[in-house]
Amino acid sequence: MSDHFDVIVIGGSAAGLSAALILGRSRRSVLVVDAGEPRNAPAAGAHNYLGREGVAPAELTRIGRDEVTAYGVQVTAGRIVATSATDGDGTDPVGFSVTLDSGAIVTARRLVVASGAVDVLPEVPGLAEQWGRGVVHCPFCHGWEIRDQRIGILVTTPNGVHHALMFRALSDRVTAFVTDPALVDDTAVAGLTARGIGIVSGSVARVVSSGDVLTGVETGSGEVVPLDALAAASTAEARVDFLAGLGLVAEDVVVDGSRFGSALVVDAAGQTGVRGVYAAGNVTAPMATVIASAAAGTQAGAAVHGDLVQADLAAAMAGVAARAGVRPLRPLAERGGFGLSDSSRRPRPVSCRPAHELPARQRTGRAGGGRLAGVAGGARQSTR
Repeated sequence: MSDHFDVIVIGGSAAGLSAALILGRSRRSVLVVDAGEPRNAPAAGAHNYLGREGVAPAELTRIGRDEVTAYGVQVTAGRIVATSATDGDGTDPVGFSVTLDSGAIVTARRLVVASGAVDVLPEVPGLAEQWGRGVVHCPFCHGWEIRDQRIGILVTTPNGVHHALMFRALSDRVTAFVTDPALVDDTAVAGLTARGIGIVSGSVARVVSSGDVLTGVETGSGEVVPLDALAAASTAEARVDFLAGLGLVAEDVVVDGSRFGSALVVDAAGQTGVRGVYAAGNVTAPMATVIASAAAGTQAGAAVHGDLVQADLAAAMAGVAARAGVRPLRPLAERGGFGLSDSSRRPRPVSCRPAHELPARQRTGRAGGGRLAGVAGGARQSTR
């Protein structure tokens, strides 16, 4: 394995492999470091992934690895334990060093963080053992598989009522277990009742299973309510501890007053607040589906390539200027380039439209100076 790459992708699931694929096809040297802990590992299949509906998560990863390695991408097993900024590689002033749990240190010009999130589960005995099988969380990811069955909803947040109504569209045998009366008001109770959803108030003592099969829940009073499946909300916490050396931390994700977890903040192209560090997938969007994470990875990978194109251009122009004895082209960031501090400067998606369909300002230039108009990375450059 080389010790320097154009891009290091941290995480080898849908988002990370999608970023690696578009970068590999753009002839970038790419290393994917994967800890082998995908968030959806307990699930039997990944759903709503067009063309791969129901594919086992491990199989989707295997297919993705085969695809990226065909374009020269290197994939290695390991965990990133530390990251830091460097002074670049001599031609590009942006650079990073990452340390693996093996002790190996590898450098890169750019980073793509696709490390995902970890689900923190309600503290109910027996629940974790059924997570991803008898205990589910997403009606879109698991609802079809438990349609028409006896479904329990563990209401532990104010969003629990909405959760119950979502699953009611899949079965007419739904029971809401309200662990705290403060979580539902009279309007919510009326709505649940109107939809024929049973309500059981009080604590849930444990999830009951027979072998590997969930059979019900036991309430605090000792009553066992028979069920075929239980829906419970997790808190998805972004895996970002290794980014502390770059000053990047996850921020709380709050929707309608309820905290759903934490995530890195990125712009539309996937760039974080640190120049040269991009992120995609559940690490930035904890509620994103597999296919949405893959799309975000593709977008981030395209933005990284555009960023590197501009860095390569700046280095080339600096060399030309040095030989000619004139002032070199300033780096993109010094001229108002990529960054989150000014929304007007955010990179736009890479255009794949033929040149003749682009606006004139994006496809015209003047020889001997003037403007160099480019669509890579969505940023227009000037030789001045």
